[in-house]
Amino acid sequence: MTIIDNKKAFFDYFIEERYEAGLALEGWEVKSIRAGRSQIKEGYVVIRDGELYLIGAHISPLPTASTHIHPDPTRTRKLLLHSEEIKRLIGKVEQRGYTLVPLNFHYNKGLVKCEIGLAKGKKLHDKRETEKKRDWEREKARLMRNPR
Repeated sequence: MTIIDNKKAFFDYFIEERYEAGLALEGWEVKSIRAGRSQIKEGYVVIRDGELYLIGAHISPLPTASTHIHPDPTRTRKLLLHSEEIKRLIGKVEQRGYTLVPLNFHYNKGLVKCEIGLAKGKKLHDKRETEKKRDWEREKARLMRNPR
């Protein structure tokens, strides 16, 4: 079940492969994500010391958060993947000019997971073409409903 989607990623990038990664979260972050108080539109994934980190994802703390914890909504969060997957991703990102983008947060067996995509950036004309296709599909659906 999807918690939050990154629709901007599909507009800005061609997604070629998808990977499901675990997230190293604190308790207040899990509660906030379950309450729907997260946003990954500006998030991206970086590689540091052979590990993947999610940067720029914003998880707002709940107003009932504990008084002795000072939550940081945009802190860097570690992504958990198998070492073979990490090595494969590092090779593709460094050699072929790919980028790693968070696509969504979802539940898997009660745990919060992050789906990341191996992506190539779109040029401006590609974005325009995507927009035209989307408009045509919308127009086609409208015409099918009202065939006057």
